Amino acid sequence: QVQLVESGGGLVQAGGSLRLSCAASGRTFSSYWGGWFRQAPGKEREFVASISGSGGATNYGDSVKGRFTISRDNARNTAALQMNLLQPADTAVYYCAARWPNNKYDYWGQGTQVTVSS
Repeated sequence: QVQLVESGGGLVQAGGSLRLSCAASGRTFSSYWGGWFRQAPGKEREFVASISGSGGATNYGDSVKGRFTISRDNARNTAALQMNLLQPADTAVYYCAARWPNNKYDYWGQGTQVTVSS
C-alpha cells in the first residue's frame, strides 16, 4: 500500500507559477512510477505527467509540455509538479498517483485544487 497526500494548490493569475507536492508513505516509493492527473469540472480526468521510480524517465501530456516539470526525491518519498506559465485552462483538481511498473495507477491522493484566473 502507498498513501499519497498532495499539497501546494491555490489561486494564481494567468502566467504565474505553482509547485505541487506529493508526500508518499507506506511501501518503498522509489519502486513505483509517480504520476499527476487533473480533472476539471464536467471533464474527464486528464494525464498530466509521469516519472519513473528512479526519476530517469518522464512523460508529459501535450497540453503541458514545456510548461510543467515533474520531479521526485526518493530520499524524502516525495514527488513534485512545477507548473509555469499557467493558463485558465489549467484550472482543475490535481491528483498525485502511483503505480507498480507495467500496472495501472492503483494509488491516488485526495487531490488539490488549482485555480488560474485570467
